[in-house]
Amino acid sequence: MTSSKPILQITHLSKSFGGIKALDDVQLTLHRGEVLALMGENGAGKSTLMKILMGLEKADAGEILFEGEPLKNRDVKDTLKKGISMIHQELLVVPELSVADNIFLGRETTRWLPGWINNEDIYQKTETLLGTLGVAIDPRMKMKYLSVAEMQMVEIAKAISNNARIIIMDEPTSALSDKEVASLFRMIKDLKTQGVAIIYISHKMEEIAQIADTITVLRDGQYIATKPAAELDRNALITLMVGRQIDLLFPVAIGKQEEVLLSVRHLTQPGKFSDVSFDLHAGEVLGLAGLMGAGRTEVARAIFGLDPLAGGEVFVKGLPVTIRSPQDAIRYGIGYVSEDRKALGCIPGMSVQHTLTLASLKHYAQWGFIEARSEEGAAELMVSELRIKTASLQQGVMQLIGGNQQKVVIGKVLLARPDIIILDEPTRGIDIGAKHEIYKLIRQLTERGIAVLMISSELPEITGLCDRVLVLSQGRQTALLDRSEATQEKIMAHAVHQQR
Repeated sequence: MTSSKPILQITHLSKSFGGIKALDDVQLTLHRGEVLALMGENGAGKSTLMKILMGLEKADAGEILFEGEPLKNRDVKDTLKKGISMIHQELLVVPELSVADNIFLGRETTRWLPGWINNEDIYQKTETLLGTLGVAIDPRMKMKYLSVAEMQMVEIAKAISNNARIIIMDEPTSALSDKEVASLFRMIKDLKTQGVAIIYISHKMEEIAQIADTITVLRDGQYIATKPAAELDRNALITLMVGRQIDLLFPVAIGKQEEVLLSVRHLTQPGKFSDVSFDLHAGEVLGLAGLMGAGRTEVARAIFGLDPLAGGEVFVKGLPVTIRSPQDAIRYGIGYVSEDRKALGCIPGMSVQHTLTLASLKHYAQWGFIEARSEEGAAELMVSELRIKTASLQQGVMQLIGGNQQKVVIGKVLLARPDIIILDEPTRGIDIGAKHEIYKLIRQLTERGIAVLMISSELPEITGLCDRVLVLSQGRQTALLDRSEATQEKIMAHAVHQQR
């Protein structure tokens, strides 16, 4: 239930970094009890705007009014005290502290003497707080032992515990299961009834349609429009975000070829998956679908030699192979792009060039020495082919925006010249324009005869891009569907088959 008087007004806000305008005359209005979706491609200025709102950055020009009063000369601590909290996409946790300690860090309750923390009190408060989110996590457990999804729920609980009047949620569901997303959405509805205003940032259009009251769009650091969510369908929203219509978001499939490049039979890893079998053809995109915890990533890791198999067989081009390490997999022509590009796909501090060539250095070396000109030429060619936007080959890969980081990680795999590529959540955390480019790239790979095994939690992506879909539920395959029968409803029915 929104009120007529805004709780937050941002007007004429501008910010430059080294002469480059990140924000140019941006505006935003937020009411109590409203969910405002802040949309735009990566690089549109969303993160910069939120950093300024939280006090992490200072604006060059413009004004921010909170409950009618200007917000000036403040830091994050001041912002939190005023009742503005943020759930960051990059989790800000202290691994060695407990769940409860992380939630109440800097706000611990004391007993007896000053400095004596009342642990039992914060444990009890944490248990109650997590219970409202439908999450069963031991408040005493160290954060380092939690999954990414569990850490995300703890961060959400931390924001709520601040009694915030405005909560900024930046990609809050990126690592959550469908059940956890449903719990979060219920919590958001409860917060709305209490008058809490929410700024919701997500690239998942289905979520925006479900949760948002209003949508504000930024493009290239400029304000484009604010509209009621009910007035914007998917195509209209995409047009506002990218400045043009994207026809055929999912490129037309050409169909798989007869040659089977990868076969797996009865793959088993106790406690993770059991009796998984499938064939992957040249020129095919085979989707691996299922709920979080179904065993999709575990199957991919086992095929690539990252985790050991307890049973089953793997065949490459009809020949039985034993893959005990990624080096074995690469030697047999298999490439792998992990779901966490920042933790597992890139090395912080490494340049675009060195990241691209990391898995294929043997192609640019003689007598143990790397030929710099050959390596640079290969990197330049890949940057050109994938249209990677970078200042230079020497730019740090972590300085690129999400879609270009993902292209670098895919380029690294392609330079190793694989015949089979495993893509685990290839478009997680990237905007619609970058997604479209990744989809076109995947189709270009299949047109060259490369076989693609793709894991995705986004059902529109699975149904729009895949030639066939293998569905897993609790580590067991429950269906193998052709493109014509792979509807979202049928995939979900098979995904929950053994979870009733």
